[in-house]
Amino acid sequence: MQHPIKTLAALASLFLILGLMAFVYPKAGISLGGGVVLKFPELAELLHKKQPKKDISKILALADKINANDSIAASDSPQTKDTTAIKLINTIQFRNKESLDAFFDALSIIKSDPKSIRVLHYGDSQIECDRITDYLRMKLQSQFGGNGPGFVSLMPISQSITNKVVNGYGWDRYQTFTSKDKRVKHNNFGFTGGFTRFTGYKTITDTSVAVSTNVIISTTKLAGTNNLGYKKIKLFYGGSQTKTWCEFYDGPALSSADSLEKGGNFNIKEYSVATSSHEFKFKGKDSPDFYGISLESGTGVYVDNIPQRGSSGTFFQHINFSQLKSFYDNFNVKLIVLQYGGNALPSLKSKENVTNFANYFNGQIAIIKRAAPNASILFIGPADMGVKEGTEYITHPMLEDTRNALREVAFKNGCAFFDMYDCMGGSNSMSSWVDEKLAAADYIHFSPQGARKIATLLYSSLITNYNNYVKTKLKK
Repeated sequence: MQHPIKTLAALASLFLILGLMAFVYPKAGISLGGGVVLKFPELAELLHKKQPKKDISKILALADKINANDSIAASDSPQTKDTTAIKLINTIQFRNKESLDAFFDALSIIKSDPKSIRVLHYGDSQIECDRITDYLRMKLQSQFGGNGPGFVSLMPISQSITNKVVNGYGWDRYQTFTSKDKRVKHNNFGFTGGFTRFTGYKTITDTSVAVSTNVIISTTKLAGTNNLGYKKIKLFYGGSQTKTWCEFYDGPALSSADSLEKGGNFNIKEYSVATSSHEFKFKGKDSPDFYGISLESGTGVYVDNIPQRGSSGTFFQHINFSQLKSFYDNFNVKLIVLQYGGNALPSLKSKENVTNFANYFNGQIAIIKRAAPNASILFIGPADMGVKEGTEYITHPMLEDTRNALREVAFKNGCAFFDMYDCMGGSNSMSSWVDEKLAAADYIHFSPQGARKIATLLYSSLITNYNNYVKTKLKK
């Protein structure tokens, strides 16, 4: 049997060796090549008491309460003493109280107005797979009408729970929302900053061979039954050197066979549908630039999910302004949601960097406002982002400065601002979301369950402000 004194001495020696290693080990670590760095905790980290986890239980409980009641939680009443609920329900902030009036006014008359209205939800990878957007769409359509998921790319970066898209031969993406694709010599990238083609860019001759391909789109009810109620599909395209033969199948039945026009940058072809599965068969020597399709019914609200992986939102100046405005006008856009900031953080090393980024985004909002002068704009600030410091994850050091700068730009331009960082619980809250399986192990992205809770709190704040708008309007 090992003598207790010897065991204690062995442990003491081990801790002494670890302490000496922590003291002499290079702070920057030892590079092993290939981007691999071997690090050892500093002595202060070994002796440092871990920070207590951020308590997000009240935030999650409120989101669950709202979902359970399928309405705004009772805690949003002016008489409530629940300060957490009051804070979260009022997470959409304003400097100009009329920031969302254009959108709210359109909602208030939508049931007597035969025209549909559009909400465009731009964002980075946080909204991929229709996350957050799907809940906003489901709630708005259930209250204000509208059937269908709205705009869908013919080659999405990732499949959503709402639509599945299967591509045939030759399809490729061309985009400008991270950097402009050098294969493209024009700026007609549509309102999403990207399009798809089934042939590359080439010179067409009489001997050029026509390419045949297809794309299949199906819609599910996983994001709500309203998604399945659409009655028509609009195909948006342009830029082909030649006409393109197009057969459209609604389910197994051939519904239309005709040519798509050549040239232009804002052509629309419309089809009536009665099923939730559709196929386009194309044949042509040169592919059009396909901006996407819209699945809709003609009335109510449509909420478009526009995920742009890797984007910081600073691309609108790279889109043909006339084309951008044509899309916005055709859609009757009343609310534009901009959810950016997270992808910029890794490159923001100083307050000067943050200021420059915010100023650059100021120019983006100016372009959007000129293209959609009758639309409200809601900016969603970045979520908490955890970066590893020693053995713990802490909030990115420039996150709050970035949030503050973007909020100031939003207010300066008459926009509303949703503070997603504060809504999550603020500093170092991402670790708690990861612990609850509501965010991924990268300490950046929400899980589907976490995205639903954020969407619930966002919508609650939005609809609370709408209800207040209607009450004020009735008093006048």
